[in-house]
Amino acid sequence: MPKAQETAVYTHGHHESVLRSHTWRTAANSAAYLLGSLEPHMRILDIGCGPGTITADLAALVPDGHVTGVDRSPEVLEQARATAAGRGLTNVDFAVADVHALDLPDDTFCVVHAHQVLQHVGDPVRALREMARVTEPGGFVAARDGDYAAMTWYPASPGLDDWLDLYRRVARANGGEPDAGRRLRAWALRAGLTDITATSSTWTYATPDERAWWSGLWADRTVASGYARQAVEGGHATEAELRAVARAWREWGEATEGWFGVLHGEILCRRTG
Repeated sequence: MPKAQETAVYTHGHHESVLRSHTWRTAANSAAYLLGSLEPHMRILDIGCGPGTITADLAALVPDGHVTGVDRSPEVLEQARATAAGRGLTNVDFAVADVHALDLPDDTFCVVHAHQVLQHVGDPVRALREMARVTEPGGFVAARDGDYAAMTWYPASPGLDDWLDLYRRVARANGGEPDAGRRLRAWALRAGLTDITATSSTWTYATPDERAWWSGLWADRTVASGYARQAVEGGHATEAELRAVARAWREWGEATEGWFGVLHGEILCRRTG
C-alpha cells in the first residue's frame, strides 16, 4: 500500500457526474446517526462540505446556532454558498480549509462533522485529532464513510467486479483508503477519542429510477471525471477498459432484478477531555 501522505488527491473531483451524487445527499439520508444529538443553539463545523446540501440541512436544524462549511475546493464552495442562499439561510458561512491543519481555535464547535471525507485524506488519524481539537469538551466528533469492499450488488457482473478493483487501486494510489467505513472506530481510538458510538447504515438502489440514476452517474464518472483521468494517467486502466466498465454499469442499471447496497461506517464521538 502506498505510504500515507498528509493531503491525498481527491479521487472523484467535481465533475457533473460527481456533483449529481453529492447534491442528492441530505442530513436525513447521510447523517441520520447524528441528528438526535443536535440542539437548536449548536455551532457546527462541516468538513468537506462540497456543494453544501448537508450543510444547509444542518443549518436549518440549528436555527439559534451557526454552521461553518469548509472544503479544499474554492470552486465547489461557490455552489455551497448558492445552495444556502437559495434556502434563505443566514446562520451559515463557508471557507477553504484542510482538515489536517484547521486554522481555527481550540474548543470552538459543539459538533464537527465529516461525511465521506476520511476515505480521501492522507492521514485520517491526524484529521480526527484536528476535528477533536476544535470541538469543545462535551461536544461531538461525527464521521460517516463508505466501505467499497463491502459494497454488493445483484445480478453478478464481471464488469462491476473490474470497477471495484480499479476504483480501490486508484483511490489508494491517490493516498486514500476506500474501505474507510470499517476503519473509523480504529482511527478514532488512535486519535485519542474514547467515548465512541460506532454504527452503520446503507444506501440502497433497486427501483428502475434508482438504478438508472446510480448506474448512470457511475458510468459517466468512469469515463469523464477526474477519477477517469487519474486511472489512465496512473497506468491503472486504458480508455477502452474504462468504456467497458461504463457499459457494465449501464447494463446493470437496465437489469430488472438489479439491486445495489452501499454500506457506511459511522462514528459519533463525545469529546471527554
